[in-house]
Amino acid sequence: MPGLEDLYREIILDHYRSPRNRGELPSPPAIRVEGFNPLCGDEIVVYLDVADDVVQDIRIAGQGCSISQSSASMMSTAVKGKTIDEVRELSRAFKAMMSIHEQSLDGDDVGDGDEEAADDAALGPDLKLGDLEALRGVVKFPVRIKCATLSWNTLAQGIAEAADDLRDEPTD
Repeated sequence: MPGLEDLYREIILDHYRSPRNRGELPSPPAIRVEGFNPLCGDEIVVYLDVADDVVQDIRIAGQGCSISQSSASMMSTAVKGKTIDEVRELSRAFKAMMSIHEQSLDGDDVGDGDEEAADDAALGPDLKLGDLEALRGVVKFPVRIKCATLSWNTLAQGIAEAADDLRDEPTD
C-alpha cells in the first residue's frame, strides 16, 4: 500500500523509535494531564512546567500507535520554551493543517488543489510547523487524525490549567 509508505515517513518513525522529552516531572509543581482515545487505546500523559507564562519544561509518557507517540514527541519539542500564547497559536496551526487537508480530501474549501498554500495562509506568515509537517499525510486516513491530535488536546487541557494557576498567583 503506497499510502502507508507516505504515512510512515522517516521523521515519524524517528520520533517513535527515539521519542524526545520522554519521562515524568514531579507533580506538583508540574501540571499532569492525561489523554485517552478509547477507540484505539492510545494513552498520553503530559507533564508541564510553566513559569512566567513560558513552558519551561515538558515531558511525555504513555503508550499507543506510532502516530500518537511521534506526534507527542514532535509536539513536546515544538512547544518547549514557548509562551502560552505561542503554544496556543501552534496548536491552532497544527489542527488547521489537519482540518484543511481533511476538507480538501472531500473537495471543499481548497481551490486548485493548492493545499500547501492554504496551510501557509492558516499558519500565518511567521509560523512554521517543522517536523510536525511530516504528519500531513495522516489526514489520508481520517480515523488516524485523532491519534495525531490526542497529545495536542491533552496539552490544551494542561495549558488551560497553567493559565488558571498563573491568574491565581498573588502579584507583588
